[in-house]
Amino acid sequence: MAKSPDSSNSTTSAADAPKRGLFSRKPKEAKAKKPSQLKQIGEVFKMTRRNDPTVVWLMLLAFLGVVAVSLVVGLLLNNWVTGLIIGIPLGLLAAVFILSRRAERAAFAQIENQPGASGAALGTLRRGWITEDQPVAVNPRTQDAVFRAIGRPGVVLVSEGPSHRVKPLVDAERKKLARILPNVTVHVIESGRGEGQVPISQIAKTMNKYKNELTKVEVSAVSKRISSLGNRLSIPKGIDPYKARPDRKAARGR
Repeated sequence: MAKSPDSSNSTTSAADAPKRGLFSRKPKEAKAKKPSQLKQIGEVFKMTRRNDPTVVWLMLLAFLGVVAVSLVVGLLLNNWVTGLIIGIPLGLLAAVFILSRRAERAAFAQIENQPGASGAALGTLRRGWITEDQPVAVNPRTQDAVFRAIGRPGVVLVSEGPSHRVKPLVDAERKKLARILPNVTVHVIESGRGEGQVPISQIAKTMNKYKNELTKVEVSAVSKRISSLGNRLSIPKGIDPYKARPDRKAARGR
């Protein structure tokens, strides 16, 4: 019986394919290359310039200002070449510093007034703070939310939404914390641009100004206590859970 063209082609291709030995290693898959640092800086620069066109002039002024000062110092010391060599890297460093500050501000401007913006602001906190990605209280209908952070100043609740509307969520969370942590200070920050509110770009700065009241060990203990009790159902008043016993009569009747 004659072989079909398809079967002959498949046999030929299988024969031509390189055979792998019994103990030979599998060919490594090409890993996705991460963008270089210069490329990342370029992307950040484009994003920042799109939201803040003045960043170009500020970076240029910072670079030229540092180079000019270094050059003047070099001339005073009769060694302008060394002053220029030192001034150029310092000028670039100053320009990158301006870019980083403006990029952070532009990033906050992009997410402002969006759900979860306050939680993203907590992600910029320095070491020593324990934060959660998800809100601890939320109103599904209005999307008002309360985020929580734990640090040496105590517990900080950051609300997201109009003051009159998010107040019940904040009060309920404060009562729960006061019940399980009566000796820990609870701070409340209202995010927003209204009177008495804090813009999301200033939330981390405001929190870092609070006075430390807890040690690092106490911060960890507070976090564990909140985590262990946060998902438990509330027990009705007048019932002692340690004295509760099952109803044996009901069990026998089943």
